[in-house]
Amino acid sequence: MRRGQAVTDRTTSIVIAGLGGQGIITASDILSQAAFLAGHDVKKAEVHGMSQRGGFVTSDVRYGRQVLSPMVPAGEADFLVVFDATQTESARPSLRKDGRILQAASIDTAALPTAKALNVALMGFLSVFLDIPESAWKQAIQKNLPEKLHEANFKAFDVGRQTGEKEKNHAG
Repeated sequence: MRRGQAVTDRTTSIVIAGLGGQGIITASDILSQAAFLAGHDVKKAEVHGMSQRGGFVTSDVRYGRQVLSPMVPAGEADFLVVFDATQTESARPSLRKDGRILQAASIDTAALPTAKALNVALMGFLSVFLDIPESAWKQAIQKNLPEKLHEANFKAFDVGRQTGEKEKNHAG
């Protein structure tokens, strides 16, 4: 995918890990679409463990001025977004030494309009650390989810952004 001019020459690499049924693929679709709408070249790939609900799933998303491969090389992910804590250690080798792990456990699920919106909340959490305009994220949510789910997912995205802002301010 490519649209317009990318902001930087550097490729950003993100690995999203969890279990089947948690919305990993939808989350990576939203991330990919948001990066594309922001003018980046985007590549993405998924690895599905078991073909049934509950199997291991990861999705690699890479974006920048020009991205040649969709796969994040071992030790080069800038971010590891973990939906299920049991998947942290198996996905950790993909993370750079100075990379950041964002975990679903950081999100206040009681603040979400529905538990099914946790994947979008995690994209809100991630969005704070990426140079992608919030408007691109909202458009990506609209493009990837049915209209009846937009309002709830916008709220979930905002809950995630609040979590990200707190973590970013606390860490730096």
